[in-house]
Amino acid sequence: MSTTLIWILVGLVAIGMYLSWTAGRLDRLHARIDAARAALDAQLVRRASVTQELATSGVLDPAASIVLYEAAHAARQADEEHREVAESELSQALRAVFGEAAQVEAVREAPGGEEAAGELAAAVRRVPMARRFHNDAVRAARALRRHRKVRWFRLAGHAPFPMAFEMDDEPPMALADRPVA
Repeated sequence: MSTTLIWILVGLVAIGMYLSWTAGRLDRLHARIDAARAALDAQLVRRASVTQELATSGVLDPAASIVLYEAAHAARQADEEHREVAESELSQALRAVFGEAAQVEAVREAPGGEEAAGELAAAVRRVPMARRFHNDAVRAARALRRHRKVRWFRLAGHAPFPMAFEMDDEPPMALADRPVA
C-alpha cells in the first residue's frame, strides 16, 4: 500500500513539474511577444519619423511631400485599433512616391539627400523583419495555448490571447534594393 502511494506521489510531482515547465515556457513566449512588439513599434515610429523628416525637408515636390507627411502623421497618431490600417497606408504612400528609381535619385542628388534616402531605405527594410519576428512569436504562443493541457489547467493565466500585427509592409522597390551604408 505504501509503495502505491509513493508511486502516485511521484507521478503527481512529475505532472506538476511538467505543468510548471509548460507554464514557464508560455510565460517566456509572452515576454518574447512583448519584446518583439516593442521592437516593431520602435521600427514603425522610426519609419514614420524619417518619412516626416524627408517630407518637410524640401527635397521632394510639394504633392509628394504632402502625401508622405499626412500618411506618416496619421501612422504616428493612430490609436491601437487603427494602427495597422494607418501603417499600411504609409506603406502605400511610400510606394506611390518612391515607386520609381528616378524619385529616389532626385532625393539623393539634393543636399543631404543621400543620407535621407539611406535612412528611409533602412527604415522601410527593418519594418517587415520586425513584424515577422513579432508574428513568429505570436504564432508560437498561439500553438502552445491551443494544447489541451494549457486550456484545462489554465496555464496562460489572465494573459490576453496574442494577436498578430497584420499590415501591408512591402517596401518600394527603389528603396528595397538599395544597400544600407
